[in-house]
Amino acid sequence: MLRHVSLLLLSVLALSGAAHAQEASAPVAAAGDFKSLDQEVQALKKEVLDLNRELFVLEEELLFPANTQVAVFVSMDVGEFFAVDSVTLKLDNKEVANYLYTEREAQALLKGGVHRVYLGNLKAGDHELIALFTGQGPHVRDYRRGATINLTKGVGAKYVELKISDRASKAQPEFVVKEWE
Repeated sequence: MLRHVSLLLLSVLALSGAAHAQEASAPVAAAGDFKSLDQEVQALKKEVLDLNRELFVLEEELLFPANTQVAVFVSMDVGEFFAVDSVTLKLDNKEVANYLYTEREAQALLKGGVHRVYLGNLKAGDHELIALFTGQGPHVRDYRRGATINLTKGVGAKYVELKISDRASKAQPEFVVKEWE
């Protein structure tokens, strides 16, 4: 596949080199020739982009096969009692992800967005996932809170959602960890 992309890129370069050589030998060329050459180059560029997209999908499938894949997502509900600044993930006491949110990303989470914080491989068996949330809690105080889940990874992909929601009865944020199959 990579050889095919390389050959395609070389042909694009050869075509553009041929166009420059033709330009030097015949200073006055017909406008129609340039248009057809430009259309060919544009078609080749589109082909290269399509191949690049296919390569990306294949790379994802090779790096993260579905039977060992684990993905962790962050979502928010309401957000009156907590404004997220960062999330740190530890899987089996090893830090696997640390993400610092921009103002815009935090607003997107409040509007219903979901962020994939981590995508990786995990062996089948029991594992411990620790999520540390940092941000501003009630009364604009710095807030750091953790949530832990013991998950069992079987055959097939495992999806975990870290949901930050408001607990109005206690005027505190609540951090819920949910497993998806």
